[in-house]
Amino acid sequence: MASNIYMFRQRISRLGQRMSAFQLNLNPLKEPLGFIKVLEWIASIFAFATCGGFKGKTEILVSCSTKASDNKTITASFGYPFRLNQASFQALPGVNVCDVDWKNHVLIGDYSSSAQFYVTFAVFVFLYCIAALLLYVGYTNLYRDSRKLPMIDFIVTLVATFLWLVSTSAWAKALTDIKTATGHNIIQELTPCNHQGVMCYFGSVTSMGSLNVSVIFGFLNMILWGGNAWFVYKETSLHSPSNTSASHSQGGIPPPTGI
Repeated sequence: MASNIYMFRQRISRLGQRMSAFQLNLNPLKEPLGFIKVLEWIASIFAFATCGGFKGKTEILVSCSTKASDNKTITASFGYPFRLNQASFQALPGVNVCDVDWKNHVLIGDYSSSAQFYVTFAVFVFLYCIAALLLYVGYTNLYRDSRKLPMIDFIVTLVATFLWLVSTSAWAKALTDIKTATGHNIIQELTPCNHQGVMCYFGSVTSMGSLNVSVIFGFLNMILWGGNAWFVYKETSLHSPSNTSASHSQGGIPPPTGI
């Protein structure tokens, strides 16, 4: 028992000495492993920024039978995390639109789960890329000499690739539904627009180009992480035996001959 504790303390002490020996080495950034990690870091920023920073509104023109030529505008503002069922319509202050309390009428749908999952995952990827780059350029020898760190990096890379696929696909489907819920079809869902004497016309909706870009960056991140998996795999012990056998077959130890 005492020997096990002593060995554990020795390992902790050696690890502490290695971690304290920070040496800046930018050479890994010139290699695919580090260069692609920088691209992943940048792409993750665009992914959560283009989605999490969105704000928009949809406008509807309303006219009453008594004043058919007098169109008045009601607006519903929405944005991240896209809880549309909490976005109520508003008229201009002090303006009565067909004697209807439009605040009681909201957009349809709650897409916060897909949006928050996508943005939260992108933020975690952003933080992981910072930690990985710090390890690559500051503790290069520790990373290359360790068997566990490259393996952990490889597993995280595979999991991240899969989660990018899942989160981006879910967010792309949610974005399609958001466009439908804030577009022309909303007039059919508004109860006052079906009343006699009230005529509604779809006005406009904020362009969702930045949200389309967020989906593109989501799939781009998936491609980057999937491609980088090979270069991370080459740093693991799983790839070392193949290198060793190749060197034996090409080097001084001849391959065995047949019987």
